[in-house]
Amino acid sequence: MARVVVSRHLPDGGLDPIAHHEIVIRDHDDRYSAGELAAALADADALVCLLTDRVDGGAMEAAPALRVIANVAVGFDNIDVAAATERSIVVCNTPGILDETTADLAFALVLAACRRMSAAESDLRQGNWQGWELSGYLGQDVHGATLGIVGFGRIGQALARRASGFSMEVIHHARRDTGLPGYVADLDELLARADAISLHVPLGPDTHHLIDARRLALMKPTAVLVNTARGPVVDEEALAEALHSGAIFGAGIDVYEKEPAVHPRLLSAPNVVLLPHIGSASVRTRTAMARMATQCVADVLAGRRPAHPVNPEVLERP
Repeated sequence: MARVVVSRHLPDGGLDPIAHHEIVIRDHDDRYSAGELAAALADADALVCLLTDRVDGGAMEAAPALRVIANVAVGFDNIDVAAATERSIVVCNTPGILDETTADLAFALVLAACRRMSAAESDLRQGNWQGWELSGYLGQDVHGATLGIVGFGRIGQALARRASGFSMEVIHHARRDTGLPGYVADLDELLARADAISLHVPLGPDTHHLIDARRLALMKPTAVLVNTARGPVVDEEALAEALHSGAIFGAGIDVYEKEPAVHPRLLSAPNVVLLPHIGSASVRTRTAMARMATQCVADVLAGRRPAHPVNPEVLERP
């Protein structure tokens, strides 16, 4: 029986694949500090963690028996994968299972930002709505508009399917030519053409502040920007300035540069829909993510190949 540290509480059923192992999980659901995590991993064989857990080389150094880290997320920028690979620790993630749910939310943000739903609801709740007016809460049409998708993996393609139901023209950009209709090789061109832009790229050195002040200036003044990828993909200060100045029409944001903190100028910006990182937040999807991660742990501990290794080269070692 192996010792498995689970950093946070998981949905009901999420622990089932590792139920026969010793599970270490705290009664409270607070985030581990770096020191607490290192101490918890001292005699652990496996770790199940969330994207809010920073798992660096120091934590791994304190865990000589650690064999597998399973992240209950698609992104894994919270884990030092190079350090894990050096120590022959398998890192797993949960791709695929949350694509449709996240695409649902991304399209909801397109709709909400284009149609000024957040401002309209806020006025209604605060008693500021004085009744129907011909010029009240005028937004941008979504049907028939051009949607630019940056990053055309599973989530981006799922979003494209939703856009087709609104008769949108869909164009997309990716690092390599997808060979699919609507591919735009130049990101700057896509930004200039699209009425709504949705970001679906992983976070890395080449995507940090991918959308900066220069690129925001390329967008139409009637366009909206949606980010459900990772916060640092967008320069939040530049986005806040673009919104306050009216350089772009609006934005829908689910992820932030310094979560859970939100840039104060974004909080005060006009026509921006701000959500607390809920892209995959449905009961079914979050439960499936947890089960996928813990199944990967169960497989590695049993000597089986897990379904979703981030560093598969570790599995080839004798």
